[in-house]
Amino acid sequence: MLKKDSIVTGILVALIFPVIAFVSAYLLKNNLYLMNKPALPYFVALAFNLVLIRISVKKGLDKTSRGIMLATMAFMIVVFVFKIHPIR
Repeated sequence: MLKKDSIVTGILVALIFPVIAFVSAYLLKNNLYLMNKPALPYFVALAFNLVLIRISVKKGLDKTSRGIMLATMAFMIVVFVFKIHPIR
């Protein structure tokens, strides 16, 4: 799955699950169960990215791991800021 060791590869791989989470949250925003837990898809994306970090560390892909961590932390900061101060 992950063979190239670069930060750009890590960032691109790490953006897959947050994009899926954003699309699923947008499509399911009228679901009553998700309305009670609006950040749930983003935390699931965080969990999947943590699994990706674990896999890349075990394979010895240090730069890719750093890219995944960088993109994950940036994404979680953006989610946190927009949950505190939503755009109206």
